[in-house]
Amino acid sequence: MPAVPFESVPPRLRVRAGWLIAAGAALLAAVACWSPASAGDAATPALVSVFDGATLAGWDGDPDYWRVEDGCITGEATSAKPLKKNTFLLWRAGTVSDFTITFDYRILTDWANSGLQYRSRDLGHYLVAGYQANIESGVNNGMNYSEETGRGILALVGQRVWLGDGTAKTKIEAIGERSALLRTVKPKGEWNHYQLTAKHTTMTIWINGTLLSETIDGSVKDADQSGILALQLHVGPPMKIQFKAFALQPLPP
Repeated sequence: MPAVPFESVPPRLRVRAGWLIAAGAALLAAVACWSPASAGDAATPALVSVFDGATLAGWDGDPDYWRVEDGCITGEATSAKPLKKNTFLLWRAGTVSDFTITFDYRILTDWANSGLQYRSRDLGHYLVAGYQANIESGVNNGMNYSEETGRGILALVGQRVWLGDGTAKTKIEAIGERSALLRTVKPKGEWNHYQLTAKHTTMTIWINGTLLSETIDGSVKDADQSGILALQLHVGPPMKIQFKAFALQPLPP
């Protein structure tokens, strides 16, 4: 069929043709911009349920010190029932490797020392070993620690630290002044929002949207790649702490 000159096409059909050409161009542009990487959200693992808000289903700890109260995981040691050693509430429903976890916590006593164990090992008798994102009433709230491994403090508040084997620190950078960073933390009785991200060798700890510490563990023999989650009650004076609104997001490799 011979080509029809565009100027001989009725005006109404010219408008329709122009619309179809524009729509086709937009569709081609969208297809050209799409790639498998653009579909990353579809490949992101689903959120994992950690706490049902009513029971300690999936958790395992000493019932003398752990319970659900007011819809929150509650850890408490009293003068009538003091701790003789650290105790942990272990999450038995799975393990973590690369992930982000967020939750809210509040301290209800003048003193508290707690934390979230991650990529950790169960030692039995409600004890664990491994990385700990520290939570406390003092100046180390938000530091990264290594529980029961001999490595001790990994990164203090205000530090970005590169680790070697054992207790070696190959490089330390400042990410802020400690007292200024800790001003983001709300006082006794108020809720704080905590975020921990562990991706490959890098671990970051945030409270109320402020980065408090970062650790890059370059150890070949001591870095932990996966393990359990657990909450800590540290031996010491009477303390009470509550946790709620957990969101655990596994990260793709």
